[in-house]
Amino acid sequence: AEVPPRARSAMPPKGAKKPAAAQAGKAAKAVTAGIRSKKSSKVRKSATFHRPKTLKKERAPKYPRLSAPKGQKMDQFQIIKYPLTTESAMKKIEDNNTLVFITDVRANKQQISQAVKKMYDIACQKVNTLVRPDGVKKAYVRLTQDFDALDVANKIGII
Repeated sequence: AEVPPRARSAMPPKGAKKPAAAQAGKAAKAVTAGIRSKKSSKVRKSATFHRPKTLKKERAPKYPRLSAPKGQKMDQFQIIKYPLTTESAMKKIEDNNTLVFITDVRANKQQISQAVKKMYDIACQKVNTLVRPDGVKKAYVRLTQDFDALDVANKIGII
């Protein structure tokens, strides 16, 4: 009965000896190096141990941690709450070409200017703001020479 080719192994049988040249080379190496030769230890020049820098891989998440991206909370309708219609505000409209709005406290001057431009299609020359003692932000929006505050106030419905 012949052994199939797959059953034959590449290793020599248990009783077989290794080639003499390989054994002699191993013996010569052991004699020159010593059987239990000690590896020289690394000289440490510092008393503090610094952990070696290892490979840092970039994160590749399998799924997004947030189900949906956060929307922008401060749009023009959130920034400008309502126009102010007090006597002093009316005086500003007539004399200084300025509209007065109550705005969100977190809004800055650039955001107020852009919100007014988006909502009413008018250009602002400058914006002055103050936070009133009751914690509400008031914005004085000065319009450019091209726009008349009285006309805009009529269009908005202040007057």
